[in-house]
Amino acid sequence: MDEIKKKLVASLCALYEFFSRPLCLFGCDGALADKAILKETGLPRTGKDAILKTTKAIVRKATAILTFPSALILSLALCNASHSYAQTSALPDAPAKVAALHEGAAPGASSAAAPDVAPTRPAVAPDPASTADIAKELAAMKARIEFLEAELKNRAPAPDTPLLAVAPGGMVAVASVTAPTALPAQAMAAQPSSDLSAAPAKKEKIAPFSDWDWTWLNGNPRNKDTAFDSKFFTPEIRADVTYTYDFNKPIDDSMGGSSELFRSNEIQLEQLGVGGDFHYDNVRARLMTQFGMYSTATVRNDPSYSKGQWNIADADRYLAEAYGGYHLNALNGINIDAGIFMSYVGLFSYYNFDNWAYQPSYVSSNTPWFFEGVRIQIFPTPHLKIEPWIINGWQSYGSSNSRKGLGGQIKWTPRPWMNIISNNYGLGHDDLYIPNRGRVHTDNSIEIKYYDKPGKPLDKMAFSFTGDLGCEFGPSTATLAGVSCHGDKRDALAAPSANFPQGGIDPKQSFAGWMLYNRMWFKKDLHGLTIGGGMINNPGRYLVLVPPINGETASSAAINAPYFTSNPGDPFKAWDTSLTYDYMPRQWLTFRWEYDFRHASVPYWSGKGGVTPPGSGGVPYTNNGFPQYYACMNGGNTGFGDNSALSMASNLALAQTACGSQGSSLWQPDLRRAENLIDIDIMVKF
Repeated sequence: MDEIKKKLVASLCALYEFFSRPLCLFGCDGALADKAILKETGLPRTGKDAILKTTKAIVRKATAILTFPSALILSLALCNASHSYAQTSALPDAPAKVAALHEGAAPGASSAAAPDVAPTRPAVAPDPASTADIAKELAAMKARIEFLEAELKNRAPAPDTPLLAVAPGGMVAVASVTAPTALPAQAMAAQPSSDLSAAPAKKEKIAPFSDWDWTWLNGNPRNKDTAFDSKFFTPEIRADVTYTYDFNKPIDDSMGGSSELFRSNEIQLEQLGVGGDFHYDNVRARLMTQFGMYSTATVRNDPSYSKGQWNIADADRYLAEAYGGYHLNALNGINIDAGIFMSYVGLFSYYNFDNWAYQPSYVSSNTPWFFEGVRIQIFPTPHLKIEPWIINGWQSYGSSNSRKGLGGQIKWTPRPWMNIISNNYGLGHDDLYIPNRGRVHTDNSIEIKYYDKPGKPLDKMAFSFTGDLGCEFGPSTATLAGVSCHGDKRDALAAPSANFPQGGIDPKQSFAGWMLYNRMWFKKDLHGLTIGGGMINNPGRYLVLVPPINGETASSAAINAPYFTSNPGDPFKAWDTSLTYDYMPRQWLTFRWEYDFRHASVPYWSGKGGVTPPGSGGVPYTNNGFPQYYACMNGGNTGFGDNSALSMASNLALAQTACGSQGSSLWQPDLRRAENLIDIDIMVKF
C-alpha cells in the first residue's frame, strides 16, 4: 500500500511539475519522484511523453489494486489540482488556498482520526468497457495537457502567488488560487476554454520620456536622482562659476560674440539659479532666477524692451524661467503654460551644467534661449511631444512690432538611443523699427548614442548634429530697406546702399548653419570628453550677436551701430571648434576645462585694445554713453553714426573730421578675426 501511495504521489508531482516546472524544485520530493517515474516508464521525469506514460501506468495499476473510495479521492485531487491551476490567471482576486497532498498519520494516532481505507482485494481482470472509458479519459487528458502546455508558454503565474512550498515538518503543500467554494466543480469544468486566458491588464500610463535613461543627452541634465521632493514643490538650485582667459588679452577684459563668456581673465558668477517646480491638483508653476552675468548679458540681446514705456528689461532680467499653467489628463498628458520658458532652439540648454560643452557653436549661441508667451505641450505618446508656441517674438520680452510670433517644437524619441527635435518659427516681425520685415527659421537636431558598454573603461559614446536654415523678407518702402529670402531680388523702391550703390535690389538676408559634437564617457561616467564645432553664413547679420562696443546692445544697434553694422547685404561667415573635458565626481557637480577657437570672415572678436572708449573727460575704458555714434578720444562723440548709403571708409573719414573739430581724434575698437580662449568652470545642480 505504501508503495502505491508513493507511486501516486510521484505521478502527481510529475504532472504538477509539467505545469510549474521552474517552481517544483522548491517543493516536490525530487528523488522519490525521479525514482518512481523511471521505474514505471523507463523515461526521465521530463517531457510530455514521460508524463503520459507515467499517468497510464499509475492509472492501470490503481484500477486493479485500490479500492473504489481511495481511487475516487485521489482522482478528484488530481483533477482539482489541474483545474485550480488552470483558473489561477482567470481569477486573480480569488483567495489563495493551501491543500496538503501528502500527510502521514502520527504514530499512535487513533484509527478514528484516520481516513477510512477498505482492505485490499485480489486483482481481477479489467472490464473491457472500463478499459475503453480509461482510453477516452487518457485521450482527453492528453489533449488537456497539450492545451495547458501552449498556455504556459504564453503566461506564468503571478510572482507573488506561492505555488509550491514545504510545510512545517517536511510535508509538501501546494498553494493554488481556486474558484470560490460555492462554485461546484461541475460548473468550473463547464466553463468555456476562453475563460482560461486572463483578460489583458490595462497598461498604466507613464510620464512622457520617463521609461528610458536620457541623462546622456546634450542639453539635458544628467542627474539620475532628485535631491528633495514633496507633493507640492520640487526645489532646484543651480550655480555656475567660470574663469575665462582670452589669448587676445583685451585690455578692458571685455569679450564679445558669445552668450556664455563675457569677461576675460576674471572669475565670474555666470548664474545663480534658485527656484523649482510647483505642482498640486494639476496646477503647475516654475520659477528659476538668474543672478550673475546672465542677468545683464541675456537681456542686452533683446531690443524689444526699448519700445514704449515701463522698463521690461529691469522687470524680467533676474528671471530665467517664470510661468504657470495647468495639466490636463488627456492622451499622455497636455500642459498649458504661460510666462517665460526655455526654447531649446539650437539643442543646447540655457544652463551650462546640462550641456556637453560650455561655449556652443553659433547655431545655438545665436538663436533664442527663451520665449515669453504661451506654450501648449501635447504628448500623444510617451515618446512624442508636440509643442505649439504663441509668443511675443524671437527671444524677446516684448514685441518689437505689432505682429506676434508663432512656432513650435516636435520632440520624438523612438528608441532609447535616439532623440529627434525640430523647432520652427515664423510670422513674427522681429526687427525693431522695421515693421514690414518678417522672419522664418527652422532648427533640427538628432542625437544618437551609438556605443553603450557600462562595464568598460570607455562606457558610452554619442553624437549630436544640428542644422539650421532661416531668412528674413519684406519689400522696400520709401523709408525702409527691403530684404529677400531667395537671393538678391529686384525692387524698384530699393534705395542705393553701400553694398548695392546702384540701388533697385533687395539683398538676400538669410541664415544657414550646422554644428556637430561627439561625446565620450569613461569609468562609469566619471570623466567626459567632447569635441565639436560648427559654422554659419549670415548675410545681413541679423542673427549675429552685436559686439559690446561702447556699451552697444541690440536696442542701440537697432538705431545705429557705427563700428559693426548690420545693413542688408553685410557679409558674415564664421566657424569654430572646441575640446571639453569634464570631471564628474557626483551627479550634482561638474568640473570643466575647455578650449575654444573661433574665426570670423570680418573683424569681430575683441582684440588687445579692447572695445571700450574713454568716458567723459577722457577717463579710459568707461564708455561715453552714446554707442550709436562714433566716439572720440576725449570722451566725446561725433553726433552721428553709420550712414548705410556710404562705405565704411567714407563714414570713418567723416567721423575723423568731426572729432578733429573738437581737438581730439577718432576712437576705434580693436576687433580681430580670430579668438583663442580657455575656460575653467564649476557647475552645480540640485
